[in-house]
Amino acid sequence: MSDPTVTHATFTLERVYPVPPIPTCGAWADPKVKGRWFAGNADGHELDFRPGGLERTRGTIDGKHIAWESLDREIVTDVRIVYTSVLTEDDNIATVSLTTVEFFPDGDGTRLVFVEAGAYLDGWEQPAWREQGTSDQLDALGSELPARPGK
Repeated sequence: MSDPTVTHATFTLERVYPVPPIPTCGAWADPKVKGRWFAGNADGHELDFRPGGLERTRGTIDGKHIAWESLDREIVTDVRIVYTSVLTEDDNIATVSLTTVEFFPDGDGTRLVFVEAGAYLDGWEQPAWREQGTSDQLDALGSELPARPGK
């Protein structure tokens, strides 16, 4: 990119899932399950779900090497997850973000509130792309949850 730029953006997404917070939050903690709904498959996905733990996803899209790395800052089991993340494209930092995921009982299910505040650097990624991709992931989580044991 010729001129360095930073675009700041925050978005909030909400979903209601048909299972309680325990299995909903559990789908964020189980590496195999999260690999399916978050990364599309377990290949190239690593998860150490604990405060201070790292999550990494790597892959190639349209010939570009994409890597996402997140650090869990706080986990309050079945209540809240707070993490920071960095997305790179061909070793260029595209986005740095802070994310909060909250799980609220909603009848027999869960209302999930996802808030992300990002700094989008030098045009490598656009806020609308991140919001759409995250929305798709949360929809994939919803498809995963009814198949979970203990529903």
